Amino acid sequence: MPAPDQARSLEEQIDQWRSYLGRRQAIQSVDVAELEDHLREHIAALTAAGLSTDEAFLVAVKRMGDLDAVSREFAREHSERLWKQLVLSPSDTGEPRGASRTDAIVAICLAVAAAVAVKLPALFGIDFKANASFYVRNASFFVLPLLTGYFAWKRKLDPRTLRWLAVPFIAATVLANAPPFTPGGKIEVLTALHLPIALWLAVGIAYAGGRWSEVGGRMDFIRFSGELFIYYALIALGGGVLTGFMAAIFQAIGIDIERFFESWLLPCGAAGAVLIASWLVEAKKSVIENMAPVLTRVFTPLFAALLLAFLGTLLWTGRGVDIERNALIAFDGLLMVVLGLLLYSASARDFRSPPGAFDVLQVVLVVSALLADAVALWAIAARITEFGFTPNRVAALGENVILLVNLAASAVLYIRFLRGRESFARLERWQTDYLPVYAVWAAIVVIVFPLVFGHN
Repeated sequence: MPAPDQARSLEEQIDQWRSYLGRRQAIQSVDVAELEDHLREHIAALTAAGLSTDEAFLVAVKRMGDLDAVSREFAREHSERLWKQLVLSPSDTGEPRGASRTDAIVAICLAVAAAVAVKLPALFGIDFKANASFYVRNASFFVLPLLTGYFAWKRKLDPRTLRWLAVPFIAATVLANAPPFTPGGKIEVLTALHLPIALWLAVGIAYAGGRWSEVGGRMDFIRFSGELFIYYALIALGGGVLTGFMAAIFQAIGIDIERFFESWLLPCGAAGAVLIASWLVEAKKSVIENMAPVLTRVFTPLFAALLLAFLGTLLWTGRGVDIERNALIAFDGLLMVVLGLLLYSASARDFRSPPGAFDVLQVVLVVSALLADAVALWAIAARITEFGFTPNRVAALGENVILLVNLAASAVLYIRFLRGRESFARLERWQTDYLPVYAVWAAIVVIVFPLVFGHN
């Protein structure tokens, strides 16, 4: 019997293998379970023959065959699945029809509930246009509790976990509404921006179920977040086209839908679409996961070129970085996209594959982002030294320090991987272990900043 440390290491390796294989096209969960049984049988036989658990795992995986080859074989044998997934035919994909229909009904009902929640304050005289600041602060509560409940229902979380998940939402509701915020003030804006980030961790715990403590569970949530963004963007684009046609045809009969659009369609549709997009991510995993790695391959060189051009222009012109709020939000957003590209690339990568040209490009991207972040930090520190502390500057300083640490560690681990001194799994673990840091800093901004800077 392997020692506890060896057994834990083996389970982590199997979890990575299972997560990777589960993301291959045309391979369903039942297929992964069957292949995992065979893998474990091979490992048991090899360890009984005297091999260490690490050696047994490597040999067993080799005997199972190259993961991409296994994926292609399944794709050939079950090619019809990819087309059936597009129309969510559960009887053909192996998923019980009743379960799939129930998921759809629950998701639609929750989407309607989110839309109703957006309009509920109006019953108490809180109009959407007249009280925009209230809706901005409370936007998270119209959607995220329902999304957390959806995953808690799907993962069948126990009552104790549900009670713990309710605590941050209750506390956040109080923090967002009890203080006398100045409408449109700096603290109110910072609270509105950081509250969803802090609460997104609760959504992740519900999504991962009992696997949040595992690297694979956290990586699955990161992948879900990226896929949710893609689906939501597609829904938003489709909604924009629908709204354009709606405005045109009603305008033809002399009816202006602007008020209906601003008061009903936009806020209710934006809230409900989050639930629908989340359900689509769950229902059509294989479809979007084939798209995401392609997008990563396309946009990684483009963002690397953008950052290199920015750094080159900065050196050539000698100009400083504008650290006004909108510029900082855009800058930090760019750095988060870089991290997202890195994470998506990691999630789609075979952890046994040797370094390649794309890995070198990823290092260029990460190092460029690291240098750009260092420039922004220097500008923020200089502005604080000259003009003193403000909520926006302190928030920007903290966020850029957090990004700097993440990017620096990622660059070191990636370079060590390229030089054969570190496994790729170590980089993946670092990224997933770092997730709570963002939520903790967001919570600090929401809780501590009003006490330090007031509510202006």
